[in-house]
Amino acid sequence: MLNIIEITDFNAPELDVYARLTEAQLLNRHNLREGLFIAESPKVIWRALDAGYEPVSFLVEPKHIHGEAKEVLERCAGLPVYTAPLDVLTQLTGFQLTRGMLCAMRRQELPSVEEICSSAKRIAVLENIVNPTNLGAIFRSAAALGMDAVLLTPACSNPLYRRSARVSMGTVFQVPWTYLGDDIALWPEPGMSKLRALGFRTAAMALCDDSVSIDDPQLMAEDKLAILLGTEGDGLAENTIADCDYTVKIPMSHGVDSLNVAAASAVAFWQLVAGNIREL
Repeated sequence: MLNIIEITDFNAPELDVYARLTEAQLLNRHNLREGLFIAESPKVIWRALDAGYEPVSFLVEPKHIHGEAKEVLERCAGLPVYTAPLDVLTQLTGFQLTRGMLCAMRRQELPSVEEICSSAKRIAVLENIVNPTNLGAIFRSAAALGMDAVLLTPACSNPLYRRSARVSMGTVFQVPWTYLGDDIALWPEPGMSKLRALGFRTAAMALCDDSVSIDDPQLMAEDKLAILLGTEGDGLAENTIADCDYTVKIPMSHGVDSLNVAAASAVAFWQLVAGNIREL
């Protein structure tokens, strides 16, 4: 039985979690068990549910209650399903881009680096990537192209931010991920030391004079490889690059010197993960 509650006032407290709390407030860094995130669109919400995330409430455009949102709502029968006239809902920034459905969900405790890397052969390490769109796109590529896990440095944006999860098409709930610590002082050391202790060779995606091509046979043959991708503006930090086993470039033409980090991740994952499988 659906628990549908109609909201007529945009300032109603029931809408606070959707309309007025910031991502930082939802995150609740000091107590993740009390933290929330907003998932949007039926597909993203469905994948979050499959991954074991606990829903708290829904906000649904009236026409979608018995349409696109129906199966998700039936799966979570009994939870509050807030709905409102379209003129109220459209005051929510970006609501019309969500396929008519939002869900407030509880966060989970993050796994340890050792836990998600215990059987991993190919992982991505994201250094200081703060753009949620890029982060979501990287996760989508990681899922599609067979990456085993994603590690984030402490300064990275959070993958469960609303836009990241949406752009990823919910793959942030499918690819194992965690942070390399919660203090920016933990990167690049001891983060890099931890990668080495786990048996990973490290490949920095960067344009340097001593860069090897992404299809380098020795690089491709590495048993356990961590692919490092840097921030949108400056790329990887110089000391990070210096500490890596390889510096890797994507061959390009027409005078193009670099790709957006999300595009570069897709090329790297295709060559160094799928390409590695093809060689075998």
